[in-house]
Amino acid sequence: MQETLAQLFKNTVAHGKPDAILTKESGAYAPINSTELERRVIRLHSALIGAGISKGDKVALLSENRWEWAVSDFAMMTAGIVSVPIYPTLPAEQIRYLLDHSESRAVLCSTAEQLAKIQQIRGQLPALGLVAVFDSVEGEGVVGLGTLIGEEDPNGEERANFDAAVDSVEPGSLASIIYTSGTTGVPKGVMLSHYNMASNIRDSLIKVGVEDMALSFLPLCHVAERLADYVYFNSGATVAYAESIDTVAVNMGEVRPTFAVGVPRFFEKVYGRVMAAMAAAPTLRRKIFEWAVSVGTAATPYLVDGKPLPLLLKLKHRLADKLVFHKLRGRLGGRIRMFVSGAAPLPRHLAEFFYALGLPICEGYGLTETSPLVSINTLEDLKFGTVGKVIPNVEVRIADDGEILVRGPNIMQGYYKMEQQTADVMDGEWFHTGDIGEFDDDGFLSITDRKKDMFKTSGGKYIVPAPIENLLKRSPFIETAVVIADQRNFPSALIVPDFATLRAWAESQGIEGSTNQEYCANEQVVGRVMSEVSELCSDLAQFERIKKIALIGNDFSIDGGELTPTMKVRRRQVNEKYKEQIEEIYT
Repeated sequence: MQETLAQLFKNTVAHGKPDAILTKESGAYAPINSTELERRVIRLHSALIGAGISKGDKVALLSENRWEWAVSDFAMMTAGIVSVPIYPTLPAEQIRYLLDHSESRAVLCSTAEQLAKIQQIRGQLPALGLVAVFDSVEGEGVVGLGTLIGEEDPNGEERANFDAAVDSVEPGSLASIIYTSGTTGVPKGVMLSHYNMASNIRDSLIKVGVEDMALSFLPLCHVAERLADYVYFNSGATVAYAESIDTVAVNMGEVRPTFAVGVPRFFEKVYGRVMAAMAAAPTLRRKIFEWAVSVGTAATPYLVDGKPLPLLLKLKHRLADKLVFHKLRGRLGGRIRMFVSGAAPLPRHLAEFFYALGLPICEGYGLTETSPLVSINTLEDLKFGTVGKVIPNVEVRIADDGEILVRGPNIMQGYYKMEQQTADVMDGEWFHTGDIGEFDDDGFLSITDRKKDMFKTSGGKYIVPAPIENLLKRSPFIETAVVIADQRNFPSALIVPDFATLRAWAESQGIEGSTNQEYCANEQVVGRVMSEVSELCSDLAQFERIKKIALIGNDFSIDGGELTPTMKVRRRQVNEKYKEQIEEIYT
């Protein structure tokens, strides 16, 4: 096993792939072979050392997913430099805090837009020296990444120094400080060692190989995609970088991946588009789709268990695949073996729907503090509605209050410069996740709640919002839902509608509106969505049922402050931002 990420890079280039990386250039994907990847990493490694950056120093990475991110990361890992990945969606002032708190001595950023943020705050960061930019951007005190790497091959001395540096990196040395986006409070810098992440790569149970094509589109500054990319590189798979989160569907058609990691919000959007298209389709086409999904659903238990289909079902399944499923898979490239989902709970109906289409999603569970993976479903051992079985060499126990505790080689070294916060979550070797969960008789782990996300109504009843929110999102009319119940006399919900579905229905009813806000203020529209909510909540306990709703005219976003960079809802910010609508519900 490679015990450091520096050794992992040596293993990566040893595969000798002609297409280790695919990157979009001049409108088409072009390959970077293993030899060229190694050249760029060694040259940048040498340039960083030549700029006075030493082993143990911190260097920030402010960039979207692209080949330069991987080269920069590997250059740091092989030099023993500590990487500090930063979300490119963050504003300048938040970036300033992270650079200052981490004591970063350099920053490598992607574009003129990101560079402008750095230039805005540079005067407030006395420790910051080298500023490099990936794109061809000029500026005072700025150097281009192309200049640092150059066109030359490494000379003998550079290679010798590089090899010596790789061998000198210790498994227990700090590899990266990853700041948690957090739904509340100040960001905490999670310190992960080389061995933390290397052990998680070894134990991840994610099976890819040299024939696989992976599309990387979740932010690499989030630990889930970073782990996945390390697994790809280590296994010899080709890594293709999506141009942006908005071009994923197009890029999938171009590179035709076999493997990808997503978050529930991605799958929800794909599902929403499919269902909206079917709702607008001619009756015959819609009926064929519904029949095919019913066949796929009937076949799913057999396929999950690896059992042969009964003859009649087998024939129906072949026809359903020919008429519907293979066309839908074709929109995602046609070669997906499996998706992995993480970062937030995946609604069970989505997992079952995609599996019926021949697009299995293996849900996993983990946190930045656990490097990240704790448990995962696999194609060979899968159970819907769970986050799989605990990975090898990691232990999980359930505390008396239901909290999930984790112990293993993947547990962080602590929060950077935050001793009290570290002590608050560590009990000896056991890390307190803050998640509530349970094991079933087969050893599959389920996450039932966050300790901090359980509401108590003014009547003393406890309500867990996440399952209700996932239930509401099953409606084609609902894009996002946030339950409001804490210290209230009944539960309500703020709802962002699926505006494509909503507009189509409104027009069919002769309801006029020029903006989303106008539709959301229309009593008939609110009544239609409320009827969906009431139907979906009919099987809940009386005190859990949503009694009133308010429709929000714009989707939640990172820029708007309602979502974290990993697309989790910031409840406190939502409650504050939409305080007027909430109070109107309860007036």
